[in-house]
Amino acid sequence: MESWIALSLLSAIFLGIYDIAKKKAVTGNAVPPVLLLNVSTAAVIWGIPVLTGFFFPNQVTSSVAQLSRISIEEHCLLFIKALMVGSSWIFAFFALKHLPISIASPIRSTSPIWTIFVAVMFLSERPGSSQWIGMAIILTAFLSFSFVGAREGIYFVKNGWVLVMVFATFIGAGCGLYDKYLLQQLGFSPMVVQAWFSIYLVPVMTPLTLYWFRFDRATTRFEWRWSIPLIAIFLLIADYLYFCSLADSSALVSIVSTMRRTSVIIAFAYGVLFLKEKHWKAKLPCIVAILIGVFHISQP
Repeated sequence: MESWIALSLLSAIFLGIYDIAKKKAVTGNAVPPVLLLNVSTAAVIWGIPVLTGFFFPNQVTSSVAQLSRISIEEHCLLFIKALMVGSSWIFAFFALKHLPISIASPIRSTSPIWTIFVAVMFLSERPGSSQWIGMAIILTAFLSFSFVGAREGIYFVKNGWVLVMVFATFIGAGCGLYDKYLLQQLGFSPMVVQAWFSIYLVPVMTPLTLYWFRFDRATTRFEWRWSIPLIAIFLLIADYLYFCSLADSSALVSIVSTMRRTSVIIAFAYGVLFLKEKHWKAKLPCIVAILIGVFHISQP
């Protein structure tokens, strides 16, 4: 197995645990402060090496020193990534609050399909016949979820939160393509990308939290939970593995994004075993179909 594929699968494991932490943090809780505290945790973690590299450049490794040596133009490019990620998270967190995790996570798992389409159209990536078959299987599984969701009163066409999650998925697919542009074409290091977009997510998320504090905190209460900082920790690990995978010049973003979404297995198992979500037997074939599709996509 190629090392970048192995890194993608490791990223998927931590991404699945991250999904569980998200669900525990936002269920019955105000989303904006959860988001802000989550990204603030990541910003503090990365802020330490950034400040160390800035004030003590001769006493740190070259990779840490590089964190404080990027140009204004490079900062702007990383702020754009933060805007894209922040927008995707806002929509996804609100949708996750109102949807079963065994429905929400599989919707998010379809983002590689849209990534592949754009990668083929604009980045000259050429998936093989097996990968095209995989995309068709995943699309079919996604449509099957719409019928299963109807048993829980979740009609995919009519339910606004499903549409919100789909929109978050589209933005997330765009993030994957932008990551490839930053890491492979512009030559950003994984540390630089993760550090600065984590820091820039704080100002991106602040306006929404201020709005909640001013207008909604009386009706939508916030409760501190330890799962909030855990969201950041698990995502930092998952993202770093993902960036290291995508930084490999031989890595295809269409495959990396797809392999990463096998995280749906962990979220699905948690929803069934611990949240006692209904109709899991009907959802299981859809999960299996997604995995079969992923297997096909991972083939050359």
